[in-house]
Amino acid sequence: MNERWHAGNRVELLVNGEAFYPRVFEAIARARREVLLETFIIYEDKVGLALRKALLAAARRGVRVELIVDGYGTADLGTDYIGSLLEAGVRLHLFDPRPRLLGLRTNLFRRLHRKLLVVDGSTAFVGGINFSADHLADFGAMAKQDYAVLVQGPVAQDIRQASLALLEEYGSTPERLPPGLPSLAGETRACLVLRDNGPRSTAIERHYLAAIQGARRRLTIANAYFFPGYRLLRALRQAAQRGVEVRLILQGLPDMPLVRLCSKLLYDTLLRDGVRIYEYCDRPLHGKVAVADGRWATVGSSNLDPLSLSLNLEGNLMIDDAGFAQALEAHLDALARDNCRRISRKVARRGYWWRAPLVFLSFHFLRHFPAIAGQLPAHRQKLRSPRGLDGEPAADAPRVRP
Repeated sequence: MNERWHAGNRVELLVNGEAFYPRVFEAIARARREVLLETFIIYEDKVGLALRKALLAAARRGVRVELIVDGYGTADLGTDYIGSLLEAGVRLHLFDPRPRLLGLRTNLFRRLHRKLLVVDGSTAFVGGINFSADHLADFGAMAKQDYAVLVQGPVAQDIRQASLALLEEYGSTPERLPPGLPSLAGETRACLVLRDNGPRSTAIERHYLAAIQGARRRLTIANAYFFPGYRLLRALRQAAQRGVEVRLILQGLPDMPLVRLCSKLLYDTLLRDGVRIYEYCDRPLHGKVAVADGRWATVGSSNLDPLSLSLNLEGNLMIDDAGFAQALEAHLDALARDNCRRISRKVARRGYWWRAPLVFLSFHFLRHFPAIAGQLPAHRQKLRSPRGLDGEPAADAPRVRP
């Protein structure tokens, strides 16, 4: 699917599960023809159970429901949960399911990490929020800070086609309902950008690079797992050197400490060229958003790390709209001011004598890591129905694709 900018959209920012889940369940409740849902994680907690209830109700009133979940991220749903969906007519697809080895999941890389939902080809959601209770504040100290967007308008058709294309590419043959005519819903220009392990392998990175290189006044990136490659790092440093106010909002309370350690290896390199770094400390930051010059913005599933930029299937919405970008920027301004600590070079250089060799070795290893991981036999992509999850091929299992 080619990247296309569409005018005439309405895009609404949704902050955390409190804003996201009610809008999702409302949209599914209104579905009349079709629900296409892709996600990395569904947990069998209060959010996952509420999702099942919404999907069951839709399927029972005759809506076609296609649910695609990742075989690593969604590995622990019970048989009752899955069985009730299948019995109601929900078509459940697992992306790269693998049997466990000594109780451990082996399908670590090349994940279906994007989070897309489209209802009746007209209302869609794109972002980084999974279906799990840890995206709600009442989860506690480790509840995640995250973002998504509700989209209505012509770009919703592109999101629909992306999900259908994934089903077809990996062996499923979903019934093709006639697409509705794309109706104008607002004044926002938007473009769905997908990252895959084929012709779009650098698509999201290219859009980030264009935004960074084109920034003239201000650039803010809030990203959970930050360890980009040379090109993005160089672009960020060059932007700061030419006078752009470049701000990074990164994890200060990590849910994955090793990833934060990798990010901290880069701090001094960025700070010495004028990049401002803030660590969000209220709870784990899980967002993947950015805004440039109060006009361009992106919200999606892609982190700025080797997994997202080089291995996973990701989806981001690129947005060209001053109103949306300025609203997101105002939110990030408040986050940086009220909920973050700014990192100084003095703090960043503590222990620099031992971190400098790690920076050098990490970069050179990670340059080749995607190619290495892509050769491992357990990391081949496919979709499969829930049958055959004991390790034996399902009778109707689709072909395996590299």
